[in-house]
Amino acid sequence: MTQEKTPLITDEMRAHVGKESEPFTLEVDKTSIRMFARAVGHTDPIFYDEAAAKAAGYRSLVAPPGYLGTPVYNPRAGGRRGFDIGPQPSRPLTRVLNGGTDIEYFDDICAGDVLTARSHVASYEEREGSIGQMLITTTKTVYTNQDGKVVAIMTGTSIRY
Repeated sequence: MTQEKTPLITDEMRAHVGKESEPFTLEVDKTSIRMFARAVGHTDPIFYDEAAAKAAGYRSLVAPPGYLGTPVYNPRAGGRRGFDIGPQPSRPLTRVLNGGTDIEYFDDICAGDVLTARSHVASYEEREGSIGQMLITTTKTVYTNQDGKVVAIMTGTSIRY
């Protein structure tokens, strides 16, 4: 006798796909660029020396790969990280794994830039793994600079099991 599996993706979750969060602001500053570059082991001078960055054709220090600014924290605005991605539908399963992050860049991000980001759930997918049912959530965050130009899109995947 085969036992029916309960679907993991609810109507509430389906209705949530594609709904954008409120925008949140991130600042790109020289100190944070240098700290991030040092923490991940970058040694290229364009991340540390403004003259070297300008000589290479950039406006200022370059944000290293993976660094998309620091969220501007406002304690009065609420949200655990200084920004609030809005109400989320409840999701089944309690264990969560990071399934990976991919960042596609469309333009340079440099010190002095102020980025605005909006996130949304792009998809939910159910899979069966060796440990049982899994819910795979793909989230996209679009980053625009102070000129309104899209500079990066981050795609994140989480796996619930």
